[in-house]
Amino acid sequence: MKLLEGAVDHGGSLGRARALFPNAVLPFVDLSTGINPHSYPLFDLPATSLWRLPEAARSVELIEIAASTYGAPSPDNVVAAPGTQILLPRVASLVRPGKALVLGPTYAEHARAAAIAGHEVAEVGDFATLVDADLAIIVNPNNPDGRVIERDRLLTLAAGLRAKGALLVVDEAFMDVGPREHSLAGDVAQGGIVVLRSFGKFFGLAGLRLGFALADAPTVERLETQFGPWAVPGPALEYGIRALADIDWQDAMRASLADTAARLDALFGRFGAPVVGGTTLFRYLSLPDADGLFSALGESGILLRHFSDRPHVLRAGLPGSEEEWRRLESALAEWAARREDRSKGSKP
Repeated sequence: MKLLEGAVDHGGSLGRARALFPNAVLPFVDLSTGINPHSYPLFDLPATSLWRLPEAARSVELIEIAASTYGAPSPDNVVAAPGTQILLPRVASLVRPGKALVLGPTYAEHARAAAIAGHEVAEVGDFATLVDADLAIIVNPNNPDGRVIERDRLLTLAAGLRAKGALLVVDEAFMDVGPREHSLAGDVAQGGIVVLRSFGKFFGLAGLRLGFALADAPTVERLETQFGPWAVPGPALEYGIRALADIDWQDAMRASLADTAARLDALFGRFGAPVVGGTTLFRYLSLPDADGLFSALGESGILLRHFSDRPHVLRAGLPGSEEEWRRLESALAEWAARREDRSKGSKP
């Protein structure tokens, strides 16, 4: 089937999925995002988190816990926001409009946010070219292929950019499940570096809208003034404080996600859809018939993430239940059988 142009700009839209696959088996199994399907345990919120404005002391507590969990030099190096998405154009505006270079292919919102901030934007594939930027943006680990840039290389780039008043932005939205030794969270006090951290993906609570920017203290102060008081809603404060402090849950979840990702790799591989990258929150597939696989699974009510500019690749999130695993296995088996029939039919 022909994919709808622009129908799926991001993962996670069931409305777009219904438009694209109107006859799909319901409910959809949404594997189009990199959000953990096993969220941090829900708990009863204090009523005050809903009917009172957030207390300043709770905001301070959240920042202190975030600084410790992410490895920032101090709480003065952390600003909280209602999701990292709202931070993107604000961070891009920290430097005067100039040349913004985004290491790609990657999450499209960075380029859009830089353009909103007035920059001339280009996506580049060569890390070395980023030194020419006024604003250099890297997603690390990268979305969607999981590429990781080593910390030493990032620090060298940051030093070169800082010397000319330029800025390095590193989006570490998936570093909770990445090689944390390559995080720049502990280096932001040097200046010229902004690290973005997302709460909702790893903790599986994307609807809370909570994210953080880590930077030197003057940059944090500049960002804070743009939000004013009560930037983070009360429920997000409560979940952020509890979940970020729960190191035992985080360690256990990392191990569980690694096992789940390995299981997903084996399942796709069994049916001839090789996994070539990703993180333990999403897997990256490359195959000539990626469009066909996307369509076949979509018609079975299983939504992957496709990319109109890269028709040979797909991104797959993690199933959240055994029923979802069974549906995915069945749909893959049907796709593989039809592919085999077509192959046999094309032989002389």
